[in-house]
Amino acid sequence: MFIPLMAPGHLLPMVDMAKMFARRKVKVSIVTTPLNSIHFQASIDREIQSGSPIQILHVQFPWAEAGIPEGCESQDTLPSMNLLYNFNVALKLLQRPMEELLQNQSPFPSCIIADKNFVCVADVAEKLNIPRIIFDGTSCFFLLCCHSLDKDKVHEAVSYDEKFIVPGMPHKIELRRSQLPGIFYPGSDLKLQAFREATREAAKKAYGIMVNSFEELEAEYLEEYERVTGHKVWCVGPVSLCNKDDMEKALRSKRNSSDENKYVKWLDSWPAKSVIYVCLGSQNRATPEQLIELGLGLEATKRPFIWVLRGAYRREEMEKWFLEDGFEERVKGRGILIKGWVPQVLILSHRAIGAFLTHCGWNSTLEGICAGVPLVTYPLYAEQFLNEKVVVQVVETGVSVGAETVVRLGDEHKSRVEVRRENIRDCIEKVMGEAREKEVIRERARNYADLAKKTVEEGGSSYNSMSLLIEDIVRLKMSHQSLVANDNNTV
Repeated sequence: MFIPLMAPGHLLPMVDMAKMFARRKVKVSIVTTPLNSIHFQASIDREIQSGSPIQILHVQFPWAEAGIPEGCESQDTLPSMNLLYNFNVALKLLQRPMEELLQNQSPFPSCIIADKNFVCVADVAEKLNIPRIIFDGTSCFFLLCCHSLDKDKVHEAVSYDEKFIVPGMPHKIELRRSQLPGIFYPGSDLKLQAFREATREAAKKAYGIMVNSFEELEAEYLEEYERVTGHKVWCVGPVSLCNKDDMEKALRSKRNSSDENKYVKWLDSWPAKSVIYVCLGSQNRATPEQLIELGLGLEATKRPFIWVLRGAYRREEMEKWFLEDGFEERVKGRGILIKGWVPQVLILSHRAIGAFLTHCGWNSTLEGICAGVPLVTYPLYAEQFLNEKVVVQVVETGVSVGAETVVRLGDEHKSRVEVRRENIRDCIEKVMGEAREKEVIRERARNYADLAKKTVEEGGSSYNSMSLLIEDIVRLKMSHQSLVANDNNTV
């Protein structure tokens, strides 16, 4: 049973993962709400037609009880992030419907694989005596970093802008306290902090952790995290690579009526490695002032680009600037602005893409690595500054624009412009221009893309890791059946 969180960055990799398991002849069910399933229904229908034992099971989203507008069943559809607490209440209210759904399944579930943020699933699994594995949508680097900071608390001894070295890491990793995710910076939102703590406590009770990563990318971090924590970890990624052809990539998520053929045709008109792809995520928190600097930096490169703007903070102000400044008219022909969802994996795999300017969400980071393109890193919030370290310091397939401070939820209005248009232009030139380091970065990016593709193929490390996980679940089920049989005999 796969139970993803209702948010694009959490749901998509779990759907990909479910497809990979089903292709290994494991009976798979994805549990979600009706509106969320619409976005990947076509992809699952294609899997079923090919013979995969996979299905979607629905639970009704309790929007009214949680005080959320009807139709808002995913984090990215909330009209305001002030409703995030209500969304978490809705997740908690799903506990009983999920219990009833799982109890009535035949065969009875052997294992639950749930997003770590779906806290109530821990109680469901415990009550029904089903092993629970959490899906952590981050990296082994992030897991080890958080463990080290939680244990040694070195960040608590420095000021907000001061640098410190994270202990216990295979590389020398230097961070500012201002770059840490919210769990290390309590803030004033006590409800949000309580939810974060509940998430951590629920994670401790899990049988193990599944990670969308691969050993060749961060073997030292996987090994060290398992050693110091004793936790079971299975790296089974990059899961986006289960989408082999253009049709699969396009069907991966249908969140609006965008015409992917239009973007592909436009990309076809440009030379190889000439186009910049820009996306700061589905829940972008950058201020209009900062986005304007980004736009002017793209314009200054004189290079073709695709800029995806979805879920932008104070979006109406950006719309006004586009209109009054004439930006779209000036870049017409060489620049495309997409104000909605796009088939990112499909776009990144196009030969014309030469660089990816990304917010460093882990999905996007991995998708960029799989595409073999250099990354220009522009982290904004959550674990993104830590993911940037993986790209810039560990695998060295990208360059940083120089962002230094997390944009805290609810404090977006306090953010200052950190990255100027000149930074944007110069960093893009480092990976696309005449700079000497360009070819070195590009060669590394190509090598990691090759490794990523091999790891999910038969005999690869992620393929083998998934095999071990399946075997582990089978052993658990047999052990449980044996215990039940012994109890019955005793009675």
